[in-house]
Amino acid sequence: MKGSVRMIAAIMEKMITCSDGNIHDIDHLIRVWTYAKTIGELEGLDNERQFILEVAAVTHDIACPLCREKYGNTDGKNQEKEGGPLVREFLANTGMTETQIDRVAFLVGHHHTLEGIDGPDWQILVEADYIANASENGYSGQSIRKFLEKAAKTESGKRLIKAVFGIL
Repeated sequence: MKGSVRMIAAIMEKMITCSDGNIHDIDHLIRVWTYAKTIGELEGLDNERQFILEVAAVTHDIACPLCREKYGNTDGKNQEKEGGPLVREFLANTGMTETQIDRVAFLVGHHHTLEGIDGPDWQILVEADYIANASENGYSGQSIRKFLEKAAKTESGKRLIKAVFGIL
């Protein structure tokens, strides 16, 4: 089956293994996947788009180890630049179709880009990653409110942001 729960579990296991014991990276990808899965299901995504979203959420920071080594940081733009090719190779033998891999690679290559969002999978990935980053890094209430007003678009994502950060 192209896009099964079992396939997502296998990709998750592979990504955790590739994280080489980096607990921060593992915890982050699990948080982003959980938020993305939740928002996608609450928004009623079809099975194919939900699958693509979840695979992108699991693999979105695949470039972090390379970026730490190559650039000395995990700047979002460097992650986007390096992530697409890495995720294509990572997903090559998973049973995913080329179309599915193309979309995941696109999302991984744009998960810090707020302009030109062309679908709910991209929007939800941005929202899920933001929630995880804001909670992990202690973003200010002002920063969170600004994201909520300017960048959050899904009703479910907005509700989760408000709930997670105690915004009335």
